[in-house]
Amino acid sequence: MDKNWAIIVGINHYTHFQSPKYAKQDAQSIRDFAEQEADFERVFLFTEDSPPISTNVTPMPTQPTLANLGHFLRLQFDKSLLEAGDNLWFFFIGHGLRYNERDYLLLLDTNPDDPTKSGLHLKDLTQQLRRSGADNVLLLLDAGPNQGPLVGEGIGKEQQPGVVTIYSCLPNERAYAIESLQQGSFTYAMLEALRLQGKDNCATVERLDQYLRHRVPEINHQYHQPPQTPHTIAEPWGQHHLILLPQHATPRDIETLKMDALRAEAEGNRQLAMQLWIRVNVAAAGADMEVIKAFQRIVQQSVVPPPSTTQPVFAFDVVKVNTKGQTIERSRSEAQYFTEDLGQGVSLEMVVIPPGSFQMGSPATEKERYDSESPLHRVTVASFSMGKYPITQTQWQVVAALPPVHQELNPHPSQFKGADLPVEQISWYDAVEFCARVSRETGREYRLPSEAEWEYACRAGTNTPFHFGRTITPELANYNSMQTTPVGSLQIVNAFGLSDMHGNVFEWCADYWHENYEGAPTDDSFWLNNHDNNCRVLRGGSWYSYAKYCRSAYRYYRAPDCRYCHFGCRVVCST
Repeated sequence: MDKNWAIIVGINHYTHFQSPKYAKQDAQSIRDFAEQEADFERVFLFTEDSPPISTNVTPMPTQPTLANLGHFLRLQFDKSLLEAGDNLWFFFIGHGLRYNERDYLLLLDTNPDDPTKSGLHLKDLTQQLRRSGADNVLLLLDAGPNQGPLVGEGIGKEQQPGVVTIYSCLPNERAYAIESLQQGSFTYAMLEALRLQGKDNCATVERLDQYLRHRVPEINHQYHQPPQTPHTIAEPWGQHHLILLPQHATPRDIETLKMDALRAEAEGNRQLAMQLWIRVNVAAAGADMEVIKAFQRIVQQSVVPPPSTTQPVFAFDVVKVNTKGQTIERSRSEAQYFTEDLGQGVSLEMVVIPPGSFQMGSPATEKERYDSESPLHRVTVASFSMGKYPITQTQWQVVAALPPVHQELNPHPSQFKGADLPVEQISWYDAVEFCARVSRETGREYRLPSEAEWEYACRAGTNTPFHFGRTITPELANYNSMQTTPVGSLQIVNAFGLSDMHGNVFEWCADYWHENYEGAPTDDSFWLNNHDNNCRVLRGGSWYSYAKYCRSAYRYYRAPDCRYCHFGCRVVCST
């Protein structure tokens, strides 16, 4: 708790845009302040000639291109290296642009013909930083609009949920550098403010914002530059009182945070209340007994009664087919389940999957198999619960209306509309956000399945290409068709009690993509140690897929931000 990290980007020489003055010097000044005066543990500097970052593999280049920054953010923050109470600052000095109703930071290699592919979308950046685990994320953006190609409005209209964003100017203004100061006026005023001590210090977001709103226009006027108006957007409301520099916090700052925390408790927002009390604890150096009492109070309010030791049971038929797809065996089976209330009369049926082990992958004799399904290897899986069906559009809409955890969710993303149709056109990030919201609301940990959990649940004790046999027909699964079908409508269930495991929509898994199973885990854990790419695994095939892509062993992958009309999700919950 109370770690301080900073990412600082300064671009002096653009390839395709007018180059700002003193951006690199500003970045280096902020770096020096963070390291030498504010005691930040980790400071990452990105300029045209900054040194590479040391890693366990190869040094990571720090020239501020989209590829370099993207690789760095994935490597650092796809896992939560920080935690509640920690601070993560992102300082950018360069150009920003609003393009097609979205805010972009222009990087060293951004192409003016299409900034959507080579610029850094601010909302994507915010989501990546929030996955760091830090709940105090601060964006300091000295990024006025470019005056060359792509002349247009600057950034500042696209809200960034869950973070504090301080802009150096309004969207219709420029950010100015002062020749005689050898710095931008925003950076100069920022460093002035952060160095203030005593009762007039700028240790909180609110006072820093007030100082910058007064001081930056004053500097510009003094040095005969046009007006420039910094402004701050903080979300949620408690972020205005965020303490940036705990060592300079006053007793009044701490009391204000306490009032915010109590207000959040009174409104039933336990997550925000806990975040605010953690900040009080940091600012008070762990010496405030009121914080301990608040922690105990919130934990007691958050306790979820354990489920009954006797879960209800549902019964179903399991079919086996021959090579022509004709039913040759029908048996009666049953499985335990529980129902999760999502609100608004909408529920989520979760089936208990028993523990066991299985051979993961496909044998060399399986028709139309791929090398990525090799080598066959035995995997041991603990018990867990899995959604009986893919997430439906009704379930998605209810959860999308809940307050965000890491990002906003489109309540109606699907191309094919229908309450009981599976939700589609969702990214991996969207699916993770859905799980995070359900977890927060229910007090249970919901998540995407590991790839091993998914295949184990799909096979349900079988070793054939499909859980019902060696072939597939339109009566058994929705594949190679025109669109999605209502979940469970074909009434084909595997031996564990799960429907639609083959076809309808591909289902996102938690794991990174690996080319094959060399070095794969032998348990049900996530396989995350792949820094060669950022792609995530999808399983099960879809309405759009040929039969071979719906096999139990088939593996597919795409970038985590891809949204296609045959990509959906199914959730799991630790038992």
